[in-house]
Amino acid sequence: MKARVHVMLKDGVLDPQGEAVRHALGALGFDGVNGVRQGKVIELDLAEGTDEARIGEMCEKLLANTVIESYRVEIV
Repeated sequence: MKARVHVMLKDGVLDPQGEAVRHALGALGFDGVNGVRQGKVIELDLAEGTDEARIGEMCEKLLANTVIESYRVEIV
C-alpha cells in the first residue's frame, strides 16, 4: 500500500522559499504570480493494512513540524 503525505506551511507562516520562487518567476517574465507557497510530498510504501491513524502518528512525530506545518494524507 502506498500513501502520500502533503506537507505545507500553515497560513500566516512566512515562506521564504516560496517568495524566492515567486520573485524568480517574475524575473523570468511570468507576470501575474501574486504568491507561491512551497511544500513537500513524501511517498510511503507501507505494509498492507497500515491504518491512517498510524500514518498520522508518523506525521506528528517526524514528517511534519506541526507547530508551523499542516499535513494531508492521501492513500494511493
